[in-house]
Amino acid sequence: MTSDLRYLAGFGNHFATESLPGALPQGCNSPQKVPYGLVAELLTGSAFTAPRHQNSKSWLYRIRPSVVQKDYVKVDMPPLLQSSPVNDDYLVPDQMRWDPPTKPSGAVDFIRSFQTVAANGDVAMRSGSAIHLYAATESMKDSYAVNADGELLIVPQSGPLLIKTELGYLEVEPLEICVIPRGVKFQVCFDEDFVRGYVLENYGHPLTLPELGPIGSNGLANPRDFVYPVARYSEAEGDFSLLTKFGGSLFSSELSHCPFDVVAWHGNFSPYKYDLRLYNTINTVSYDHPDPSIFTVLTSPTDRAGCANIDFVIFPPRWMVAENTFRPPYYHRNVMSEYMGLIHGIYDAKPAGGFEPGGGSLHSCMSPHGPEASVFDQATDAELKPSYQGDTMAFMFESSFVFKPTKFAFESELRQKNYTECWQGFKPRFDPKAR
Repeated sequence: MTSDLRYLAGFGNHFATESLPGALPQGCNSPQKVPYGLVAELLTGSAFTAPRHQNSKSWLYRIRPSVVQKDYVKVDMPPLLQSSPVNDDYLVPDQMRWDPPTKPSGAVDFIRSFQTVAANGDVAMRSGSAIHLYAATESMKDSYAVNADGELLIVPQSGPLLIKTELGYLEVEPLEICVIPRGVKFQVCFDEDFVRGYVLENYGHPLTLPELGPIGSNGLANPRDFVYPVARYSEAEGDFSLLTKFGGSLFSSELSHCPFDVVAWHGNFSPYKYDLRLYNTINTVSYDHPDPSIFTVLTSPTDRAGCANIDFVIFPPRWMVAENTFRPPYYHRNVMSEYMGLIHGIYDAKPAGGFEPGGGSLHSCMSPHGPEASVFDQATDAELKPSYQGDTMAFMFESSFVFKPTKFAFESELRQKNYTECWQGFKPRFDPKAR
């Protein structure tokens, strides 16, 4: 890992950064003649004619243009990596839960370690998303990757990552997240002998901050806490490969140079990271349990107001102070489909074991779910006084589209066949004679 990284701050800002003085052209958008003999290349993350507030692009000033590469050759996909649409044979309304993935027996890098749990939408129609696990034992060496199908939201659970990109480097540790936009070249490295975590592949509209509405001008994830890399370039030459995910397939192209040769860049389309510990939690101080949408960090909207392609929601340490209120998550059925993961600690609705850091659960559209039976009893009988829910960080990938589990998720030994037993001990307290 490096120790000299600097960052730029502010979600969605237009940044300008150079690793050589005067490398950024002045007084014009992108001249054909660039200082230091560099080449101008435009990287766009939206349609050219998108509204100004949704228009995303960055000008890259690099040593060689990206077209300096060999023909694409289709290569085998990692055995457990899939894209949407996935097979419908495993689509059931059952509540599902999985143990964490274990350490692979051999050398497996970040990309080759992907295990797809579920997906929805259609990668070719640029809608929906896919949920992957990663469990890697070695850094990417002489190989780089780019995803043309969507952006990647990386949620480390165990082990820090050094995520190198063509726009600069980001160090990302557990309790932080990183977003790599569609089309940005990257490489994932680490010093540990095993790293593990979650990846959301978003095919739809790019992730953005949710609107605050009646909350006002402050709260949730603050824009100033999102950080972006500064320009950093490599002149290395040799035999390298670039893996490109396109249309649900994987292609490789040979390179004679490191693709991280961007000397300067400016724009608002770049990788970024965010520290989940900086999240400003909003909660009730009177009564009732707020909907989990109040914990949204990032959202990928659809064209239908209020229905997200995907929401990234967290359940961080927080005070619980509501009066006359059942404080754990209430039992519910809803139109959204929810995949939950655990980064650290214990989730308050599932303290009895089975929902472990690195594991996950899936509750689909209209499938009932909520706290296990013992939690209901404890919360019902508990004295209502201020309590601190600490030492925890759970999260949720929530979508208005139904997640279709993969064969791996459905048949894997990681799947807990007895998950629904956590609710079977529920004992009704109904007494028509006792109001």
